[in-house]
Amino acid sequence: MATPTISTSFIEEFESGVHMAYQRQGSKLRGTIRTANGVKNKTTFQKIGKGFATTKARHGNVAPMNLDHTNVSVTLEDYFAGEWIDDLDQLRINHDEMLVAQQSGAYALGRKTDDLILDAMDATTNTHNETTNGITLTWAFGLMELFGNNDVPDDGQRYVAVGWEQWSQLLDLDEFSRAEYIGEGSLPFANAQTAKNWLGFTWFPFSGLKEAGSGNVDRKCFAWHSSSVGHAIGTDVSSNMQYHNDKDAYFVLNKMQMNSVLIDANACYELQLKK
Repeated sequence: MATPTISTSFIEEFESGVHMAYQRQGSKLRGTIRTANGVKNKTTFQKIGKGFATTKARHGNVAPMNLDHTNVSVTLEDYFAGEWIDDLDQLRINHDEMLVAQQSGAYALGRKTDDLILDAMDATTNTHNETTNGITLTWAFGLMELFGNNDVPDDGQRYVAVGWEQWSQLLDLDEFSRAEYIGEGSLPFANAQTAKNWLGFTWFPFSGLKEAGSGNVDRKCFAWHSSSVGHAIGTDVSSNMQYHNDKDAYFVLNKMQMNSVLIDANACYELQLKK
């Protein structure tokens, strides 16, 4: 019996498919934070302090701002998602098992990416909770005020990830969902996307948030600015496969090397909210 072989072009096509699946549906938070690519084992993210303007005498020297520089470091971790595919099983099923392994591996790595980012956010000590009524208009105004008073830039890069229960609560707020308040173009589903720009934040529902509180009656949500969390990538999502004669099966291996760290707690808030 001849040993099955896998062409180089097929392997490259498979790996490309995994990468596309990961980019399309694997991670929901990756594009909302600060990213460093090509990291070798460990990297440092810089946090720059505020600068202050001063006057000067005529022909005098301009006083430097002497910006404070602090940094946080993060060490990369390796993550794998593998699956066996029996060669003869592919003759018994009416779907593409290779494609299933491709997508499943990409989604698994995407969920792990989001877990790393959430773990970094969870290091913040700043909170803005509402464990009695869930999201209310008063609570939402309070979140806006916190970010404003912390001088967090209102530049379209503030985000709030909430559970689906909290998304339902938001849709119950007229000021969030009715055209009389926000106009036709700003309705939550106007662009067929489950996200909404409101009060200077991009709000979106996310199923990867953990339960919290006694009896898991609350949901641990987060609000942040993209500069407040760092995501270091050593090796982006990649795949390979090999045939093992002793098992008469293919082993599909998907892997990545990355990690995340909290940079600025003043621009990242934990939101414990009633479900």
